[in-house]
Amino acid sequence: MAKQPMLKFVTVERDMPQKREADLRNTDFDEIYAEYAEAKAEEQASRCSQCGVPYCQSHCPLHNNIPDWLRLTATGRLQEAYDISQATNTFPEICGRICPQDRLCEGNCVIEQSGHGTVTIGAVEKYITDTAWEKGWVKTIKPAQEQDKSVAIIGAGPGGLAAADVLRREGVQVTVYDRYDRAGGLLTYGIPGFKLEKDVVMRRIEQLEKGGVEFVLNCNVGEDISFDAIRGKHDAVIIAAGVYKTRDLQGPGSGAEGIVRAIDYLTVSNKVSNFGDTIEEYENGEMNAKGKKVVVIGGGDTAMDCVRTAIRQGATSVKCLYRRDRANMPGSQREVQNAEEEGVVFEWLSAPQGFAGDPVSGVMVQKMRLGAPDATGRQAPEVIEGADYVEEADLVIKALGFEPEELPKLWNTDGLEVTRWGTIKADFETGRTSLENVYAIGDIVRGASLVVWAIRDGRDCAAAVLQDLAETAAVAAE
Repeated sequence: MAKQPMLKFVTVERDMPQKREADLRNTDFDEIYAEYAEAKAEEQASRCSQCGVPYCQSHCPLHNNIPDWLRLTATGRLQEAYDISQATNTFPEICGRICPQDRLCEGNCVIEQSGHGTVTIGAVEKYITDTAWEKGWVKTIKPAQEQDKSVAIIGAGPGGLAAADVLRREGVQVTVYDRYDRAGGLLTYGIPGFKLEKDVVMRRIEQLEKGGVEFVLNCNVGEDISFDAIRGKHDAVIIAAGVYKTRDLQGPGSGAEGIVRAIDYLTVSNKVSNFGDTIEEYENGEMNAKGKKVVVIGGGDTAMDCVRTAIRQGATSVKCLYRRDRANMPGSQREVQNAEEEGVVFEWLSAPQGFAGDPVSGVMVQKMRLGAPDATGRQAPEVIEGADYVEEADLVIKALGFEPEELPKLWNTDGLEVTRWGTIKADFETGRTSLENVYAIGDIVRGASLVVWAIRDGRDCAAAVLQDLAETAAVAAE
């Protein structure tokens, strides 16, 4: 009888790839996790229970066929594992690095629920596709037949790139417009290199370019080219602009020098640390934490990126203020642990009420306690009277989340309907908007969300665009 290659979770313990020691990793922007060796990847994949109802798959926004590619990895059939992984996910090596697996696939793993420790799905996913690149299994996009249809994509983030990939494979002519000097959106400039090294992103963009996708960079729609002009040049338009407007803080001193937006801080850091660019705001210290007492306000993944970046830039101290407790914070618990190991101090149940000094010298903090649950079921923070204090700071980074820009106004476009939150009103499955042949996907529809959801939206929308273009061509041919 053949030896059972799976269900080894009882005898084989969960084992993540080795993590570099904190005092070594907190001085550079390299990824903190090592790669699995082949034997270790096979061993960890073999822990999968191959359960009849794979909750890992159902809780993945892309519904990746995780049990099958774990089984194929465990049995040494890695190229087949890659083929299955790539079939549902445009960028599996990126998701393997930055998805909050603890809240998605791994957090819902059956053996995790039974107390055996989850399968290391993300690490295996990363290993599969990194190996595929190394072995040359990732091929240049070569459509079987070119189409005379043209689609514009506004925004070169994960949603826009995923849509471009699907459309280009079907021979559609694709042009991507983006405001930045490099494609990738938040993958390039929002997520630090210690979570996602930039050559991983750049090789995907190069793959798209070699496959025939045209990128128009340093292009602000509404300024450098009008939205109407883009619509006139293409058969369809996909808006994948993301959300970049930062939620602000009011209160005394909120306009002081030394208080900066998280997106600006991370963009500058990524340009300097990952691409070697010379940026004035970094050179003059405005966006540089070196030698400073840094306070980051917020509890999401962007806040975690900021505190860990400040440590690497050489801050003398880094503190994170969050108005709820650890159990109620929205960011990944794995990221909080990494930040604490690297020297970040978390001040839980702490809310900023104002700022001292100009340039800023401190944050006025009110201590909180958790009261009754709010409308979402989360306990609402309440002020503890008389527990105010000032937290010293030379640099304050606001990481309070993002809101959509007023695109219809910025683009001088009539008829593009938005919700009361300012997001574009679009069908969640197809991306169709109120304007004919105009679609919208990702954060500009959902609000600030996950990369994996943007990829899902991009793939689904591209399928709808292909269907609509085909139907239009069929009607024209009658």
